[in-house]
Amino acid sequence: MGAARPRQPYQYVRTVLVEPDWRRLPGWRGVTEAQWRDAQWQRAHCVKNARQLRAVVGDLLTDAFYGQLAADQAEFATMSMLLPPQMLNTMAADAPTERHAFTAAFLADPVRRYMLPVRADRHPRWPSHPKAERDSLHEAQMWVVEGLTHRYPTKVLAELVSTCPQYCGHCTRMDLVGTSTPQVTKAKLVLRPVHRQELMLDYLKRTPSVRDVVVSGGDLANVPWPQLESFLLRLLELETVRDIRLASKSVVGLPQHWLQPEVLEGVHRVAEVAARRAVNLAVHTHANHVRSVTPLVAEAARALLEAGVRDVRNQGVLMRGVNATPDDLLDLCFALQGEANILPYYFYLCDMIPNAEHWRTSVHEAQRLQEAIMGYLPGYATPRLVCDVPNLGKRWVHQAVGYDRERGISYWTKNYRTELEVRAAGGTPLERRHPYYDPVDTLPEAGRRWWSEQTTAQTARTAPTALAVPAPRPAPTPQTTPEGAR
Repeated sequence: MGAARPRQPYQYVRTVLVEPDWRRLPGWRGVTEAQWRDAQWQRAHCVKNARQLRAVVGDLLTDAFYGQLAADQAEFATMSMLLPPQMLNTMAADAPTERHAFTAAFLADPVRRYMLPVRADRHPRWPSHPKAERDSLHEAQMWVVEGLTHRYPTKVLAELVSTCPQYCGHCTRMDLVGTSTPQVTKAKLVLRPVHRQELMLDYLKRTPSVRDVVVSGGDLANVPWPQLESFLLRLLELETVRDIRLASKSVVGLPQHWLQPEVLEGVHRVAEVAARRAVNLAVHTHANHVRSVTPLVAEAARALLEAGVRDVRNQGVLMRGVNATPDDLLDLCFALQGEANILPYYFYLCDMIPNAEHWRTSVHEAQRLQEAIMGYLPGYATPRLVCDVPNLGKRWVHQAVGYDRERGISYWTKNYRTELEVRAAGGTPLERRHPYYDPVDTLPEAGRRWWSEQTTAQTARTAPTALAVPAPRPAPTPQTTPEGAR
C-alpha cells in the first residue's frame, strides 16, 4: 500500500448555493415565494428596530440578546439598523429552534457580526483606535464638488445618494450614510440631486484626465432608476470617460432590486450605449461571507451580465470574526467565482472609523492571509488584499515601506498626488510616508502600553471628546450652478 496523500491546507469541495428557508422564522411563515422575490416587499419589510426583529424571530432570541442590542445602539453603533429580509434570512440558517441554542448560533453568525452588532462584540478596552476618524479616508476633503472625490489621477468617486437598502456596521462612510445614531450626527448632502449631478458632469467635462468613474453613494439601488439611467447616459456622452463602475451592495443584500424587469431593461439600454462607445461598464458589490451568497444573488449577477455589463465584481472587507481566515476567504471566493459569476476583486482592511477595533485586522495578519489564499483560485479571480491608507489610497498589503510591529504603525508611499495636492502651493513630496495603524489589542504588551501612555497624555492635554470630533464632512466650497441645473 502506498503512503496516504497529504491533505492540502485548504480542501476545495464544490458546494451548491442554497437559499435558506425564510419560513423557519415565525414572522415569515406565511410569506410566499412571489412575495420574497418582490423588491418592494423586501424594502417594506426591512427590520429597523428591536420591535420589528421580535416580530420576525418571535421568541427565538433571548431577552439578554435584546439587552445587548439596545446597549450597543445606545453606546457604540455608528450606523442605524436596517436589515433587508434577504440578509436577515442568511443568519443562523441552520440553527435549532430551541431559544438558547438559536440565540447562541445567531450571536456566532458571521453575517450577524457585521450587520447587527451587539455590545458584547465591541472591544472592552479599545472600542476605537486613538487615531480613528469619522471620515477616515478624508474623502470629503477631496471633494471637488459636493459628493465627487478626486483622489487618484485618473479616477473619481461620485456619491449620488447618502442612503442604502441596508446598513453595515463597519461602513467606511459612516459620517455621511444613513440616519443619525445617539453617537453620530450625520453629515448631509446639501444640494438637490439634479444640481449635484450637474456639477459632477460639469467638472468631468473640464477635467479630461479623468477616465474612470465609480458611481456610488450610499447605494445606487436607492437612486430612482430613471434618474440613475439619465446620469449614466450623460456620463457616457463624455469622450474622456472609458470606465464606469456601478457600486451596489444590494446585488447581495437586495438582489430582488436588480431582478426587476424595468431595472434590467434600463441596464441593457445603458450597456448597449457603453458597448458602442467601447466603455467598460461593470457592477461592484459587497459580500463578506459565503453564507450571504445565495441562488438569488447568483441570479441577479447573471441577469446583470446578460443585460450587458462586462463584469460583476466583489469588494469585501476583511473582518475578524467574519472572514479573516484562509478557509473563510476561499469558501467565499469559490462561491462567488464558481457559483455566482461574481469576480473576487478586493478585500479591504476594515477602515479606521470609530468603534471598529473588534473588526479590524493587523497588516501582518492580512499579509499572511494574502499568501495563504494564493494558488487555489485562478489568478484573475484571486482577490487582492488592500489597505486604504488615509490621505493616500489603496495599497496592496505587501507594499508597506516600513513597519513598526511593536507599535503597529506601518508606513506607505504613493506615486501620484491627489487633486488637492496638485492645487496646493508647492505640491506634496511624493516621498512623504503616510502612517496606518494596527488594532491596539493585536500588539505585543509593550505596544499596548505605549498606546495607553499616548492616550493618557492626550487626555491630560485636552478635554475628553466623544464622536462629535473630528467634525463631519465640511460643506463644499459654494459653486455656481450650471445652466442646465437651474
